[in-house]
Amino acid sequence: MFYCFLADGFEETEALAPVDILKRAGIPVTTVGVGGELIRGSHDIYVKPDMSIDDLSIDDLISGVILPGGMPGTKNLDANAIVRKAVMYCAEHDKPVCAICAAPSVLGHLGLLNGKRATCFPGFEDELTGAIATGEKTVTDGSFITAKGAGCAIEFGLAIVKAVKGSAEADRVASAMQI
Repeated sequence: MFYCFLADGFEETEALAPVDILKRAGIPVTTVGVGGELIRGSHDIYVKPDMSIDDLSIDDLISGVILPGGMPGTKNLDANAIVRKAVMYCAEHDKPVCAICAAPSVLGHLGLLNGKRATCFPGFEDELTGAIATGEKTVTDGSFITAKGAGCAIEFGLAIVKAVKGSAEADRVASAMQI
């Protein structure tokens, strides 16, 4: 199961577009609320997550994580011990760790990007401790998938599908969506 963490101030497009794309590819994904039954996005769109972080079990069932950006959503994710534990678990078990916009900073703060190619929203490069910041729209380096921002959210979702199910499935989903 992929977990997409939603904290108050998350960027709606960066969360919901990848979740939609994974579901189209048949990849199980659950939205996890960090801090309440309704999570307020950075553009005042409220989302009811599938589950609360208080109910999350970090074990072999976790197949990857998605961290959307947005402010203060990224800071709220970075401050949450369970989110950080889930990210570390995936990194240690070579499972996809996916972050977009400002959220790759969470990976940088955890020291996970040393020597890795990564990208982020312009201005957050200094937060990607040890990374080779590329400035590209979407970057995959091993099990780490990062993207620049909301305009890259579909490409980001397709990169996750490609990493999990291969290029043919990513191409199928893209074609069905008229991309």
